[in-house]
Amino acid sequence: MEHRPRAAWLTEAVSAAEQQGTGNLLRVILIVMVVGCVLTAWFLLRGYRQKDD
Repeated sequence: MEHRPRAAWLTEAVSAAEQQGTGNLLRVILIVMVVGCVLTAWFLLRGYRQKDD
């Protein structure tokens, strides 16, 4: 295993991310949307809980 300077590794990672396109961004947006929908559903549906007092 060869030793690479940290700056060289970082520039390789940035260039690889640029080549990948918007895949990661769309993945993050979808995950945030799903989590947001689940939290919204929980918030709205918790008011319909029947209280057995």
